[in-house]
Amino acid sequence: MASTLASLLEPIQLGPLTLRNRVFMSALTRNRSVPTNVPNVVNLEYYRQRAKSAGLIITEGTLISQQGTEWPHAPGIWNKEHVAGWKKITEAVHAEGSFIFAQLWHLGRVSHPDAPEQKASGLPVYAPSAIAARGGKFRFLPGNPGYVTPTAIDDPTVLLDAFEKAAINAKEAGFDGVELHGANGYLIQQFLDSTSNLRTDNWGGSVENRSRFGLEALKRLIKVFGNDRVGIKLNPAGGYNDMGMPLDETIETYSYFISEAEKLGIVYIDLVRYLDSLDPVIEGKKRATQHDILATYTPLIKKAQVFANGGFSPEEAAAVVKSGQVSGIFFGMAWITHPDLAKRLKYGKPLDNKPDFGTLYGKYYAPEEEQRHGYVDYPEADY
Repeated sequence: MASTLASLLEPIQLGPLTLRNRVFMSALTRNRSVPTNVPNVVNLEYYRQRAKSAGLIITEGTLISQQGTEWPHAPGIWNKEHVAGWKKITEAVHAEGSFIFAQLWHLGRVSHPDAPEQKASGLPVYAPSAIAARGGKFRFLPGNPGYVTPTAIDDPTVLLDAFEKAAINAKEAGFDGVELHGANGYLIQQFLDSTSNLRTDNWGGSVENRSRFGLEALKRLIKVFGNDRVGIKLNPAGGYNDMGMPLDETIETYSYFISEAEKLGIVYIDLVRYLDSLDPVIEGKKRATQHDILATYTPLIKKAQVFANGGFSPEEAAAVVKSGQVSGIFFGMAWITHPDLAKRLKYGKPLDNKPDFGTLYGKYYAPEEEQRHGYVDYPEADY
């Protein structure tokens, strides 16, 4: 093991869980739950491979309800069939000595009314306000349509109920905890951001009101799992899916939200730093609110573990952990292309598998066996 990476290989306590290292696997949308959002044997193989060395695995975004979906074949956790599929995966992960949290996900306004599961729900696309996100391209729908104007939901507690039910299902499926997806322009961030939330009731307007939905969602998850098994992912810089407030408002909003989440006693906060790849050009300019995410927000976090995310190299990740600014790092693409990532770092093996971007998200309507390509066929190193 290279001494420069030693800090990443040290164990860490996460609530009641002792994680064997700090090389965590981020939530990674892969669209392989063919054909109807139910985790299958190919998903099982994918997670088992990575559980052999990962300290902690976060599932790909897992849809909390049929209403509020987008991509075909992203996994769900709203019915018993989903629970049964995930239970096989959690058992396999535990057998390999790792732990797994379900990332609970609702897309809000960036769903499309013609997406198959959304359409089957018989419900409209819900969001805090009737404001369409700019951009977007639904390649699996004829004509590649963009985002549409959503329906402002009258009673947001309906969506909170869906988060709570998803947490109940996740617990039944054997997950060690849950992560609330508060990043990337999805429902939680839509409530937080003043450009997508123009409500004048107690779910919008002030920083406190815009923060209410995300904080209430955390309370629902805590009700099911306890606060020492609940985390959240945030990307205050925004950008992706047309997110972003002025800098002063961004800092005020996220400082308040993070401080209040801390008071709930959640076990970790995962902060995504600015990434150019998540910052689209909209109407001729970049969308994100660029600022130093870790320097701005980590001083506010006193009790929860602070994790970071966003294109870290192993060497950079180890340095940030060693500095004490964060306690662990979530890797994304490196885990996709190297099922033995943490083991490679431990034994000094190169990260030499190149990503096949053509198979990154699978084939939308291919049979299960074809979904293996670019998913479970990346080789491990020789040891």
